[in-house]
Amino acid sequence: MFPKNLVGGKILALFAATGLGMPWLPVLADYEDGVEAALAGDYALAYREFLIAAEAGLDLAQYNLGILYFTGQGVEQDYGEAFRWTEAAALQGHAAAQLNLGSLYYFGNGVAEDRDQAVEWYAFAARSGSAPAANTLSIMYRDGDHVRRDLVLAHAWAAWAQRHGYPEAVAMLEELEADMSEQQLSEARRTFARWQIE
Repeated sequence: MFPKNLVGGKILALFAATGLGMPWLPVLADYEDGVEAALAGDYALAYREFLIAAEAGLDLAQYNLGILYFTGQGVEQDYGEAFRWTEAAALQGHAAAQLNLGSLYYFGNGVAEDRDQAVEWYAFAARSGSAPAANTLSIMYRDGDHVRRDLVLAHAWAAWAQRHGYPEAVAMLEELEADMSEQQLSEARRTFARWQIE
């Protein structure tokens, strides 16, 4: 849930060494303290530290705060607050937050269920490099789940998921190819190729 590679001063050292975001150093310290607390199982402390950084606008903290509110770890479970913080991080381009926001819309957690918004946020997340989001879209288009069933788009999204390291995408591609005509397969490959250069 929390990126272990950002623990032990690495985030602070990176920003200090590069001179980037010097005003962000106190915020990053709060975020890093939150990550360390979460890894130690102290979710109440993680919540307090993430809140400071999230209110200062740090997308990583907003994302993690959304998770704490969703799961009720360190704070009373509140889907409305989970939505609020997840959306804040998603709007800043945080891919995992975009994926989670899509899921919140899909299931109606903290917001009215809106499958059209879910598809849009899954697509934003996938375009930002989220392989799970691309896989979700592939399944939705394969099954016609709140979108028009489209094997071409299902294949293109599965290829996108595979490109971004989603191992299950290989089986999805094989399954889809068994049901597709040569014309559909050619169109899917062109769509995927076009997405790579956009």
